[in-house]
Amino acid sequence: MELHAGHHTVVQWLGLTFHMDTIIMTWITMAIVIIITVAATRRRELVPSGIQNVVEWALEELEGQLAPGLGKHWPLVSSLLFTFFFFILIGNELGLLPTGELLFSPTTDLNTTLGLALASSLSVWVVSLRVKGLSYFKHFVEPFAALFILNVFEEVAKPITLSFRLFGNILAGEILLELMYKLLPGYIPLEWAWILFSLFIGLIQAFVFTVLTASYLGQGIGDSH
Repeated sequence: MELHAGHHTVVQWLGLTFHMDTIIMTWITMAIVIIITVAATRRRELVPSGIQNVVEWALEELEGQLAPGLGKHWPLVSSLLFTFFFFILIGNELGLLPTGELLFSPTTDLNTTLGLALASSLSVWVVSLRVKGLSYFKHFVEPFAALFILNVFEEVAKPITLSFRLFGNILAGEILLELMYKLLPGYIPLEWAWILFSLFIGLIQAFVFTVLTASYLGQGIGDSH
């Protein structure tokens, strides 16, 4: 039995390898995020309702969790963190739709999660340099200069752990879901229970990625590390 999860449509072009199905699913995810954003902000009302109410509630909950650790710098990075959260959340959940092998989560491709993790780290470095200038690099020799190598390894490990955590959790969920579809008889609806559980896991993973990015930003632009 061959599983579809984890397999990709590979195209070679100019010596480069592209996972075309991942690219397409990434575009679909971006389109959904844009559509939701436009729908929620197109006709904003003082008393929100519908999609505006849902999005505002989600943003307020995120702000309540993330803003305290960033203090006065929250407005500088809020849009970035919101974008990370909604893109990863929608990307995680796409593979749970009962479409057979038509749709899958772009976050089941390590290239996607590594790209997100590198974007997270790059954002931390850029924002920290913008806020603290060259003094940002002082944390590499704190609390002792002898810890420079360990601090560098820690900085390198951040995008690696971010990417593998997200990739592993979402891919494992899709593999188990596909196995249930193939092995369980139709009268045992266990896969629907797993879909509900996976929806929750997809939400948690999007939240964890965003919280860790906010934490790294807080460490970078805070007064101490």
